[in-house]
Amino acid sequence: MKILDWYVFRKFVKTFFFVVLIFVLIVLIIDIVEKVEYFRKMKPTWVEIITQFYFNYIPYLINLVSPLLIFIAAVFVTAQMASRTEIIAILSAGVTFWRFFRPFLLASTIFAVITFILTGWVIPNANKVRVNFDIEHIKGKDIKAYRNLHIGIAPNVYAYMQDYQSYSQVGYRFTLERIQGNKLVEKLEAPTIAWDSTKRKWKIDKYVLRKFKGEEEELIFHDKPVDTTLNINPEDFADKHLFQEKLTFDELDAYIALLRQRGSEGVDLYVTEKYARYTYPFAVIILTFFGVLMASRKNRRGVGAQIATGFVLAFVYILFYILATKAIATSGTMPPLIAVWLPNTIFVLLGWIMYRIMILNDEKLKRIVTGEFLKDWQTIFGFKTQIISKQKISEVSN
Repeated sequence: MKILDWYVFRKFVKTFFFVVLIFVLIVLIIDIVEKVEYFRKMKPTWVEIITQFYFNYIPYLINLVSPLLIFIAAVFVTAQMASRTEIIAILSAGVTFWRFFRPFLLASTIFAVITFILTGWVIPNANKVRVNFDIEHIKGKDIKAYRNLHIGIAPNVYAYMQDYQSYSQVGYRFTLERIQGNKLVEKLEAPTIAWDSTKRKWKIDKYVLRKFKGEEEELIFHDKPVDTTLNINPEDFADKHLFQEKLTFDELDAYIALLRQRGSEGVDLYVTEKYARYTYPFAVIILTFFGVLMASRKNRRGVGAQIATGFVLAFVYILFYILATKAIATSGTMPPLIAVWLPNTIFVLLGWIMYRIMILNDEKLKRIVTGEFLKDWQTIFGFKTQIISKQKISEVSN
């Protein structure tokens, strides 16, 4: 790494950590003020608040907005260098834009790799503690008792419990139904079902099995408890609040396979979460490129105007990313893989257009983007219209 590379790299990294520090302090102050009433009501200890919530909340928060913070750092550093005419001196020495961008690319790639590791493994494990604390001490939900649970355990096989106690792992008014087409063919009913943690099996007490063949119904009574293996376990009845964010890559793959094996609905939510984690680190590199590109020219309005413009562009990207991953992909209107890559693809294309116009001064592309070529066609079309109308007038007069 040369002196110029090290100078830019160090300046960019230091600015990023400074932006992160300021952002975290502001958000933490606002968050504590907002949640202080919940803490007083639920009465967790300050040790629990710090170690279980904020210790795990800070990495989640930084990772959530890391592309935006890196974008701000890139804009600030580049605009500051441009205001001091450092970039003009660098480019005048024969350094190309891509050569100047290299230390930014190196730093953003390192941040992207860190983001990938955090998103895939570190933050999901931290979220398991943070989300559980949020449920128990902030939202105040009762996570120990559930009513009217429905779950698919295999294709066309559905289980139901009217009540389930998580602390005792016992369900009441249990039914198991098998459906073919739109007809019920078998239905098992039992007053209770209990989980045997040593055998890793369910124990059903005194069940009744109903078999339907056309208009006939066969009843089978069983008066003794029986152990059975079902494709469900007590973890399936845990609170699903932000459940997808608590799964590592390996756990996410296993859960997606389990849902597909059961034929359950809602698989797209977890598939989208998986693909989004792969695409999210690329946002760090893309927004770094945009930040350097937009701020590389000296602006009379100063650094503030460039940062404000950068904020708008970054927020548009993030909103588009959220819309694509949370709305389009999960609604089923577009395959999740295409939906999560759509924002990155569009902004890469936009970045290429801006690079051609701002750095290479591509006049043809600039005229197309600004719409000036339409004026030329309107002039030509109008001129041809005048000629045609004059010819028609002369023909009529003759």
